[in-house]
Amino acid sequence: MKTRNLLAVLACVTLIAAASCQAKGAAKAGSATKERNVVVFVPGVVSGNSVYEMLVSGVKRAAAETAGTDKPVTVTVIEAGASQAEWEPKLTALAADGTHDLIVTSNPAMPDIIAPVSAKFPKQEFIVFDARAEGNKQVTSFRYNQREQAYISGYLAALVSSSSMKYANAEKRIGLIAGQEYPAMTGIILPAFLEGARAVDPGFTVDFRVVGNWYDAAKGSELARAMRKAGVDVIMPIAGGANQGVLSAAQETGFYVAWFDDNGYAKAPGYVVSSSVMAQERLAYEKTKAWIDGTLVAGEPQTVGIKGRYVDFVADDPLYISTVPADIRAKEAALMDRLYGGELTLEAR
Repeated sequence: MKTRNLLAVLACVTLIAAASCQAKGAAKAGSATKERNVVVFVPGVVSGNSVYEMLVSGVKRAAAETAGTDKPVTVTVIEAGASQAEWEPKLTALAADGTHDLIVTSNPAMPDIIAPVSAKFPKQEFIVFDARAEGNKQVTSFRYNQREQAYISGYLAALVSSSSMKYANAEKRIGLIAGQEYPAMTGIILPAFLEGARAVDPGFTVDFRVVGNWYDAAKGSELARAMRKAGVDVIMPIAGGANQGVLSAAQETGFYVAWFDDNGYAKAPGYVVSSSVMAQERLAYEKTKAWIDGTLVAGEPQTVGIKGRYVDFVADDPLYISTVPADIRAKEAALMDRLYGGELTLEAR
């Protein structure tokens, strides 16, 4: 136990040193400029995770525009790893260092993790995406209307499941595999996925299963195969690295995949039948830029969605067009037109 604690302390010290040295070293480059440091705190790893890739890209793009100005901004990226138990101590180490003007992160779990850290360090500012934090002036949060996002995925999944496509069957049973259970998953995404499916046919049900972490591709594959045997013909994975196991199982056993958060058609051509996306890169850019410019309304939670195209459906990808029959694409397009025009409104929960 003592060895484990020592390793945790050493990890936090290393984290502080890495981020602090970059920030302080850059500050020495010119005494005439007031350089600010932004840390992108990734609760996981960047590579292979589209949500975090978009986050880092957006923040870096906003910071790059300050190059050559009298108020340059540098960006440090910290990957906290897959263990959620390590996120709070690593975040505490960053805030305790005191050299980071802003910490940017993204994950529905982060508001609860930030709360005790912000209380200890009342001058530290945070921006959190894909989450909602209320009543904390240090934390500005932006969540996506995932009811819209899951609804349009469920609608398409039910259309495909009800069709004569190669891997569709008559069971009226679609699936959702989550990395872990969390309030937005069980309270918003899962119900909305079913809501969208039942807008096609009230007889649909959703087989919901949980990996237990965000990286176990083997477990993702195991769950997907079991669901396929149980009659599921379309699965939506929201499981981080475990998504790869679902894609592999689809290609090997024959079922369709509804992709979530970014354009996933090319990840398994002929098997991925939908991509409901969130504009994480654009939102991260816009809000980081607003913070840099001093126009960010701090401490106010906001929800963004189809209005503004922060949530959308990718309908123009050639792989979508070649995989999904025209009649199904027309029905999904009609649904999106109702949402774009305001005829159908799906309020965030």
